[in-house]
Amino acid sequence: MRLLIGALVAFGLSPASAHDGVVHKTPAEAAAHSAAPRAVAPVPAGLPFPVDIDVRFALTDQTGRRVTEQDFRGRPMAVFFGYANCQAICSVALPRLGEALDLLGERADAIAPLLITVDPVRDTPETMGPALAKWHPALGGLTGSEADLAAVRARFQVEAEVVYVDPDIGPVYSHGSFIYLIGAEGDLLTIVPPILGPERIAQIISAYL
Repeated sequence: MRLLIGALVAFGLSPASAHDGVVHKTPAEAAAHSAAPRAVAPVPAGLPFPVDIDVRFALTDQTGRRVTEQDFRGRPMAVFFGYANCQAICSVALPRLGEALDLLGERADAIAPLLITVDPVRDTPETMGPALAKWHPALGGLTGSEADLAAVRARFQVEAEVVYVDPDIGPVYSHGSFIYLIGAEGDLLTIVPPILGPERIAQIISAYL
């Protein structure tokens, strides 16, 4: 970025005159470009970078039922690792995923949105359902023993650890932040970063339905 700004200054251009990979000669030209309608970027096919992820799991859902990935065959999954009372990235990713589901309308019924907890002590079958419902009514939760959850995290290449203990809410975790979109046949379709807005997340999910 510094090199780009330096080059602009060297040519007598204002840094504000460059955006979207285009350099403009005058502020008026830049303003006209900014005001012009732009096409929505297409959803790229495939994964954004090479990954080797195994989507198998054997955990307990928020109703107390033991489930595996086979129980969701025929239905795409949107999987996120976090915990139900997270005040950090979960409170961004889960609402955005919920809004994306709402934007998809009836098409969202085909998707199983799932949170796999990193906090099995607090996220039990009894507590997960009500906690997750505040983010979206369709959001399901999966928990289990620490050993079972650690095995799933290893397969998904997700790390989690306690950063500190808040005296009011308990342990605060750092954990993975991607949403894993898994196909109806159990294949990993793509990984969605939660920094994307609900509209873009909905667009990406829609491309695989």
